[in-house]
Amino acid sequence: MHLKVVEKFISINGEGLLCGQLAVFIRFAGCNLNCSYCDTTWANEKDGPYDLMSCNDIYKYIKSTGVRNVTLTGGEPLLQEGIIELLEVLSKDKEIQVEIETNGTILLNKFATIENAPSFTMDYKLPSSNMEDKMTIENFNYLTKKDTVKFVSGTIEDLEKVKYIINKYNLVDKVSVYISPVFGEIQMEDIVEFMKHNKMNGVNLQVQLHKIIWEPSKKGV
Repeated sequence: MHLKVVEKFISINGEGLLCGQLAVFIRFAGCNLNCSYCDTTWANEKDGPYDLMSCNDIYKYIKSTGVRNVTLTGGEPLLQEGIIELLEVLSKDKEIQVEIETNGTILLNKFATIENAPSFTMDYKLPSSNMEDKMTIENFNYLTKKDTVKFVSGTIEDLEKVKYIINKYNLVDKVSVYISPVFGEIQMEDIVEFMKHNKMNGVNLQVQLHKIIWEPSKKGV
């Protein structure tokens, strides 16, 4: 079984629970969404370049880096044929910690039951993404304290929906919750004021660290 890999590299985690820590990234080709603010459209193009790598090839590359945190991203990595086989290979190595960045459309039940299952950083797409109707709400049933729900917010309307979803599904008690601004679309102080006004205890504001360290469109970081 071979998977479509568009890039692999070592960097720091730019967001999520392990923000600031070293990670080895495997970025897979293809996505089933077209978010208004997408910053990896080049990885989603059907005729875009990629390398075919077997599960063992990917595992060997990860081990060769000496980095223990592993982030599988995309695109949408859970669309890859063979992703379960890869997760089963990676799960056998207790020295590495696997995180999957997923867009909230793919039902997580069959992935969450893998032995030594990965953690999930799952997006909930808000109104400004134009993709909110694609969300799989049932996924909130399969997330636990080791997982994260991320709300990429570009408007006050987005923030109102964040508050609604957090309260409706009691997310703060179930998972780590992050609000991240759409880069260049909303002021962080506006998000902070919204959080203060609505007493959003247990919710984290987080910027995309890699877009501060490097030029925002730079690949491989």
